[in-house]
Amino acid sequence: MTQNGNSKQARAIRSVRRVHRITGIVLFVAFIFMSISGLLLGWKKNSGGLILAKSEKGTSTELSEWLPIDSLNAIAFQVFRDSISTVKMPELNRIDVRQNKGMIKFVFEEGYWGIQLDGATGELLQIERRWSDLIENVHDGSILDHWFRTNGGLKLIYSSITGLALLLFSITGFWL
Repeated sequence: MTQNGNSKQARAIRSVRRVHRITGIVLFVAFIFMSISGLLLGWKKNSGGLILAKSEKGTSTELSEWLPIDSLNAIAFQVFRDSISTVKMPELNRIDVRQNKGMIKFVFEEGYWGIQLDGATGELLQIERRWSDLIENVHDGSILDHWFRTNGGLKLIYSSITGLALLLFSITGFWL
């Protein structure tokens, strides 16, 4: 290889190292959050209830024996007001029906709270803090949309930048 060829190759390697280093410095914090939250999400079902609460069992798996959803919803909101907070009316994020467990879970937006009720009796089975939802929001960047009250734009930017940077790191790291 000629002196000129060696010089071009050395410049290319220096450029790749510079891009790799600058990108690494800029995205260090994002990668730390993503890696730690990813590890925690991988372990959530094996955390002994610390990250993801156990789904309790109700008394009946027959939907025909269950209380109507609107009645169970009213019970869940009453439990929330009585046991969690009387300050403000909670916003419901979703309702998870677990027919095979005889249980229905009400997941609330603020504070990552969940309430599990027996589908047939409406009896409170468990009040849970949904740490796995918080960790997932950190991992995918949707926590930024939650904090800044945006409609998915920051999550898209965060995941695009971190995904492209990880791709760039893989390519430049392999090159180096």
